[in-house]
Amino acid sequence: MSQTLVLDGKLSDAKQLGRILYVIHGLTFFFSLGLLSILPVLANYVKRPDSEGTFVHSHHTWMIRSFWYYALWMTLGGLLFITIIGIPVAWLMWCAAWIWKAYRLIRGFVDLNNNRAMYN
Repeated sequence: MSQTLVLDGKLSDAKQLGRILYVIHGLTFFFSLGLLSILPVLANYVKRPDSEGTFVHSHHTWMIRSFWYYALWMTLGGLLFITIIGIPVAWLMWCAAWIWKAYRLIRGFVDLNNNRAMYN
């Protein structure tokens, strides 16, 4: 019985931390276009092993992958932006990456609250 309570407490704590990290990712995403998201992604890396064996583990992986793919697309857009010809493509790439990242943050937060694991 007490082991069940410990597991439920672990899951509850991991889920609450996941919520907090989604919110921090969202705030850094909206206020710095994701530049400051390195801080919550570091927390994802540190806390992901603690959530091993729960559905929250998949959410940490989801946030980590979202960050790195978003950083990749923003960097590629930046490289295109420094060429005169690539500026329209860069803006399109940045807008698409922003919408994609916003979707992943919202989708992840909703699925975390509904106790669903994320596919990775």
